[in-house]
Amino acid sequence: MHRKEVSLQSPLRILQRSIRGGLGAGNLAAVLAPPGVGKSAFLVQVGLDELLRGGLVLHIALGQTVERVSAWYRALFADLAESVDLADRAGVAETIGHRLLIRAYADGSHAPNRVDEALAPFDSHLVFRPSVILVDGLDWSGPGCPEALAAMKARARRAGAELWTTAQTRGDQGALALPPPCDPCAALVDVGLLLEPRETCVAVRLVKDFDNPSPADVRLALHCETLRLVKDGAAEWEGEPPPGAFTLLASGSAGAEAEFGACAERWGLREVNFTFRGREELVRSRGLVELGEEELRLGSVSAAYVRAHMHRRYPDTPGFRHLLQAIWHQVSGAGELFSVGTILPDRTAHGGTGWAVELARHWNKPVHLFDQERGLWFAWKERDWIPVEPPAITRARFAGSGTRTLTDAGRAAIHGLFERSFGHRPPS
Repeated sequence: MHRKEVSLQSPLRILQRSIRGGLGAGNLAAVLAPPGVGKSAFLVQVGLDELLRGGLVLHIALGQTVERVSAWYRALFADLAESVDLADRAGVAETIGHRLLIRAYADGSHAPNRVDEALAPFDSHLVFRPSVILVDGLDWSGPGCPEALAAMKARARRAGAELWTTAQTRGDQGALALPPPCDPCAALVDVGLLLEPRETCVAVRLVKDFDNPSPADVRLALHCETLRLVKDGAAEWEGEPPPGAFTLLASGSAGAEAEFGACAERWGLREVNFTFRGREELVRSRGLVELGEEELRLGSVSAAYVRAHMHRRYPDTPGFRHLLQAIWHQVSGAGELFSVGTILPDRTAHGGTGWAVELARHWNKPVHLFDQERGLWFAWKERDWIPVEPPAITRARFAGSGTRTLTDAGRAAIHGLFERSFGHRPPS
């Protein structure tokens, strides 16, 4: 498939049928969702869509870093290219890279000033003015938000660009209206898109469509982690999603991770194994993703931080630090984590892969752990591990981790997890 055909697969093509052909220059679209649903990923998908159509995108990230936003674009472009078998991926990536400008500010305040500052270089180069401006991280509950949005819309109108922003919501989101804290700014929002988490996807609901009192029911379903289109015209899978719709995220280590990978291959799931240059111990090579130095730095934490949270010391070597950084990528892209090992008295998981469990707990992701000594599955609930019935995989992208010393009980637990999730007879 070629670049222009890929753009036709975008959820925005479907939305345009409902919002009178598109957003339009000078208009504001708000991407609304509670924390952790995928607002930033959706905004990057908007940017990728415009870039693939030949447009110029200005991405303004408040409270983030350029490296983190760049990593999002690289990861979601790679996922999109793989899903549609894009021709000349390297050439397309280079082309769109020249048309993307990222401006990141650690201080998330003074959003209108940030937009003006980011647009200033374009004033003397009118040919290169952006067609889409993306603003991620705006605090809609802060003082002066309506004035800030009005100023940003005016700036986008002068630049001839569409304006897209994210907004973190709270409270009841059932009504067809902009939920708090965005409701005071409803008059400034031209299009409102509400992202709603489901068990196997993220549904998109059109809650504002210019002055249309009855927004269309667009019924879009997006992948939980990438916010890429799952299926045109349905907010849920028809029946059970096929195994090929799921992706195991791992780091290719021996023991539990190798068993997770073998099961993923046997049942027909996709598999991604994060690694790094110079790594010696790598058991799984299917779906290998080698992280560069810049990508590894995204997962950097100090040795003191790790000791404080894990209550133990780890080898202070470059190889082990890189492994912890690879685990950061493994867990950050997953919707849930399954691990096999031992729960220690301090409630941490035994071994180096306990860092995956700690990260998932820190980010409030669903975490299940099979304790090999007790022969039971546990789930992390707020402050403690609670014994639970054997779980099943529910998120499209999930992480598998655990001990290198896998017992027969641990191996059976992993097999049982895949059987409950995808059936008792794996494909031959």
